[in-house]
Amino acid sequence: MDGKKLELDPVWEDLDREAAEDTAQLVYELQKTAHDAGHPVPLAIGVDQENGGVNSLFDEIYIRQYPSAMGIAATGSTDLAFEVAKATAQEIAACGINWIMGPCLDVLTNARNQPLGVRTTGDNPQEVSAYGVAFMKGYKDAGVVTMGKHFPSYGNLEFLGSALDVPIITESLEQLSLSALVPFRNAINQGLDSMMVGGCAMSSAGLNVMHACLSDQVIDGLLRTDLKFDGVVVSECLEMEALSHNIGVGGGTVMAINAGCDIVLLCRLFTHQQEAIRGLKLGIENSMISKSRIRESLRRVLTMKSKCTSWEKALNPPGISLLSQLQPSHTALSTKAYNSSITVVRDKNRLLPLSNIIEAEEELLLLTPLVKPLAASAASRALSETVAAASPPEPAVWERSASVMSGERVFRELGRTLARQRSGRVLHTSYTANGLRPVHENLINRASAIIVLTADANRNLYQHGFTKHVSMICNMQYTTGGEKREKPLIVVSVSSPYDFAMDPSIGTYICTYDFTETALNSLVRVLYGELSPTGALPGTISQSQKLDQSKQHWLVEMFNEERDAHALDDLIKTVIEGNPPTQRSELSSATSNSFLLRDSEVLEAHFVVRNSSTQVLYGFCCTYFFKATGTGVIAALFVDPTRRKLSIGHSLHNRAIRTLLQREGIKRFQLGSRLPSIFLGIPTGHGAERKRLRSWFANMGWNTALSRPVCSMIARNLSSWTPPPGMAESLKEAGPVFVFELVYGWNYATEVLDHIKTSNRQGLAEVYKLALIDPQACGILQAKRPEDGTLVGTVVLYNMQSRLSEFVPAMKDTNELTGGISSPVISPAVGEYSTLLQGLILLGMRQIKKQGCNACVLDYMDGDGKFDGLSAMGFDVLHSFEEVSCDAATWTRVPPS
Repeated sequence: MDGKKLELDPVWEDLDREAAEDTAQLVYELQKTAHDAGHPVPLAIGVDQENGGVNSLFDEIYIRQYPSAMGIAATGSTDLAFEVAKATAQEIAACGINWIMGPCLDVLTNARNQPLGVRTTGDNPQEVSAYGVAFMKGYKDAGVVTMGKHFPSYGNLEFLGSALDVPIITESLEQLSLSALVPFRNAINQGLDSMMVGGCAMSSAGLNVMHACLSDQVIDGLLRTDLKFDGVVVSECLEMEALSHNIGVGGGTVMAINAGCDIVLLCRLFTHQQEAIRGLKLGIENSMISKSRIRESLRRVLTMKSKCTSWEKALNPPGISLLSQLQPSHTALSTKAYNSSITVVRDKNRLLPLSNIIEAEEELLLLTPLVKPLAASAASRALSETVAAASPPEPAVWERSASVMSGERVFRELGRTLARQRSGRVLHTSYTANGLRPVHENLINRASAIIVLTADANRNLYQHGFTKHVSMICNMQYTTGGEKREKPLIVVSVSSPYDFAMDPSIGTYICTYDFTETALNSLVRVLYGELSPTGALPGTISQSQKLDQSKQHWLVEMFNEERDAHALDDLIKTVIEGNPPTQRSELSSATSNSFLLRDSEVLEAHFVVRNSSTQVLYGFCCTYFFKATGTGVIAALFVDPTRRKLSIGHSLHNRAIRTLLQREGIKRFQLGSRLPSIFLGIPTGHGAERKRLRSWFANMGWNTALSRPVCSMIARNLSSWTPPPGMAESLKEAGPVFVFELVYGWNYATEVLDHIKTSNRQGLAEVYKLALIDPQACGILQAKRPEDGTLVGTVVLYNMQSRLSEFVPAMKDTNELTGGISSPVISPAVGEYSTLLQGLILLGMRQIKKQGCNACVLDYMDGDGKFDGLSAMGFDVLHSFEEVSCDAATWTRVPPS
């Protein structure tokens, strides 16, 4: 081959021979062959050496194992990241390798379903950037050139199904620029040598790309022009199924080069490499690839090579002699890194160290999943080609008469290490997608404490289900005397920390970030109290965890009207005064009486956090259980503005949910209430506050994505108000279709209450009952079909002397004589919904004006307030909300008692 062809494909990945000495010999032979053939410069030879579970080069004597990228991030030290990167690069450089395929610069914005896992440092762009640059500088300091990957990010891919489907980035360029591209941009500015462009698709507004590495819009546009990268661009391996199947290796090679790739990566089959060379040759011959394009790539590759190699260096690799010198210090660095990375996320019941929970003569059970062993694990070298059978083998006898059941062999050494510390009293078996078997149940009953290991349980769902099943059994254990006693359970994630990081039902949770022997040795030291764990979860998950750990649990008491009524009035005033001057509070004109329904069909329970010495209330939450519909409602939750972020709201919310869950016949939860009509849901009138509140309630377990917009509205200056001419005409035309009638009193209850059953909205029956029993201050405006007298529409009218008005503070907030219209119900069989709704409200306004009122409140309306018809009548939005509801059976965030 001539020199130029080698320049375009100079990469050997995944070296067949792993031993350092064999690798050094192979690399030397390659360089010697190139030199003897007359190549002007040495070959660029690169490997993946990311540490953790991704290492192309391993030697149990000379090459050290270090934590994965996320494991390093868990140490919290970019200085340690630099040291580990430098040591890694020194070791591969000693073998003659001059190009490391790292660092990973992907921001893990979707941690739940990503193949990257712990290969990235986390989900925070700035943190990923800081560690990525530290890794890059460490590599450079050892004399190797660097490669950022996987541009423009593999951190939020959507997978459609089979291997032939291309994973897709759906984020817009603007979204990518604010997050995923930050580490790439910073690494480029700090001198990144090369960039691998991924084979994923991109689909968003103004961007439709089948494969990023074949797109000039991505490479020449986004990478070269926008990010100003002039280093070497390397394609994703063109042998990936989705790419080779859809385009072919030969055609893909031409497309990659024309898109701006300087090097085309083909790392598996020699036949595919030959196909790529033929495609390249044909592309040049057919003038599809210009010679200037080849020279441009040649310039970049030669520039990169000049930074990392020369013939003097390539033909005289330091080899084993240097590795022997480095071994002691690198071994110490490896141990330090792993010891610093082990993270105890939670230990609620203080199960650590194991001596806290298990006596010397008792047995410990270790349950490990069947997983593919890591190449860098000594246990993997003992693994036979035949995968172990799915069902656990029979118990084996170990040294010291250990009673142990062997599972996946990659974890056997962990079991042995645990057993040595416990005089052999360790039981060990594996678990599979077959779930919890009788053998597992027997061992759980037999053991005094259990350790369950998981490895990417978010992608291997059987592990998640198995662990939760074991947790349930441990929570239901009983002593011989019949007393319930929770059996100690420790869950260890040996890969992605996201498995159970945000699941508080797993009380003791540890993360090791990979399952190499060094990592598991550090784990054992933590379990036995020989090592104090200092690792922290990476990125935003760490911030969430810190908030969770720092929550205070306030004493929540039942609201006592005699004791707390005046204090609640004071708290309401404090909350109102705490609002910005331009922001009208939903609590304006509310009092403690506004929350007391005193209805036999509604079970109400209200809660306070208070200072028992001064009687001052710090927070209040009211709940109602509407028996007729089986709906449990949180109708208000507010905290003294000077005492927010102290977990008062969390404590009140948790008590409210526990109480509602205990109601017999509970079917659904609702956030926001029609009665009382104060908070109809999450207030949404102000952007920043809306975002904060939605996020807070989402974190408490509410699915805010399924919310329904509702609002209260007001029309003022009724004394000078007249109906819109066109609308009045429409109402006259509706006369033959509907007959309108204003009725008063309980005599009309049967027909009215039957009609409102056509709507399943919570609180309707209670509103109408209040109106029907108060004929002096309330009426029901009805619409019927004249031909058969069928009731098809109703709305409640009320004035300021009504009992109903006590639960609508907006009535008093107007500071003038005001009437109210509430809870329209239109039969679903009516085709003229808007006409009938507007007719009922229009007639209601006429009636309210006739009574001398100058304002009219619509206290509960569906939608977002953008009603052309209602606006034309003179209504403006007073308060807007998002009503949130869910089935009680699906509520998963059950707070602790």
